[in-house]
Amino acid sequence: MIKYGVISTDFLIDDLLHWKTMYIAGRLHKPVRILRQSESGKLHDALVSNLKSAVNAAILILPESFSEEELFHQIAGLSYSGDFRMLIGEDKSKVSNIVKDNMRHFRILYSEILQDCPQVVYKPQQGRLEVDKSPEGQFTQLMALPRTLQQQITRLVDPPGKNRDVEEILLQVAQDPDCGFIVQQGISSIVKTSSISQSVKGIATAGLLKTVSYSVRKLWKMWKGWRRKTS
Repeated sequence: MIKYGVISTDFLIDDLLHWKTMYIAGRLHKPVRILRQSESGKLHDALVSNLKSAVNAAILILPESFSEEELFHQIAGLSYSGDFRMLIGEDKSKVSNIVKDNMRHFRILYSEILQDCPQVVYKPQQGRLEVDKSPEGQFTQLMALPRTLQQQITRLVDPPGKNRDVEEILLQVAQDPDCGFIVQQGISSIVKTSSISQSVKGIATAGLLKTVSYSVRKLWKMWKGWRRKTS
């Protein structure tokens, strides 16, 4: 009937801050309905930090100027980047549908963060944004990324055996024309590992019959989305 999960507060905060798996952090990049929230200031700060990290990652990937919808599409797609289930079993329009149906809620969620971000010029009336793409601006954004993503970027860029300082590597990436692509690859490597792990756990917890039934429904939904797109 529904999908649900149980997670400890400590693990929740850890993923929100560091994107160790991005499994829960990625879900909370999108507008959600919070039924009841702990009074913990630590959890509240972690939720805000996760949204700021999503903005930093997205604007590193996007060009110098873009629309609100393009930004929210990039943010919503972060947690699907590298997910093997997006190749087969998911509607290819899933991210677009999430954004188009929730533009107002995305604005509410991210408006204050965008207005406060020194690297962003936000023009809400025009629905446009401009970002600082100088090496200095990109370095600031890279340094603000979650720890696990910084580590993944380091692995992608630093040759084995060099063991350079993370800050030195991020400074190099900030000056690279392919900076956005490198960030995207770092995110994909986190999500890919997590998506495989969660799929295996899903079979173990839900059972083979329910997993097959669920997968068939997903494939049917993907096929219908493909038919709509081609018709």
